[in-house]
Amino acid sequence: MENRLIILICAVVIITLTIIHFIMGSVHPLRSAFVSLVPGLAALGCVDFTSIYTGVFIPLSPLTLSISAVLGIPGVTCLLILRQIL
Repeated sequence: MENRLIILICAVVIITLTIIHFIMGSVHPLRSAFVSLVPGLAALGCVDFTSIYTGVFIPLSPLTLSISAVLGIPGVTCLLILRQIL
């Protein structure tokens, strides 16, 4: 059940980003959505991968995946700062 929820949230994020880029007048809205989605998820993956060495980790949940997908690298940075503060 958890995997279906994650897949559904990822699909909704991709569709939402595509609609936003389409409304903003992008020539290639799907490509623009993936260009803004991939760096955030890659940064979250790098943080998760290096957590063994650094001791700093962000638990993977639908919320953290959505934040990193929509906000990108600044979103992951904000999650890291919040993780250290809280």
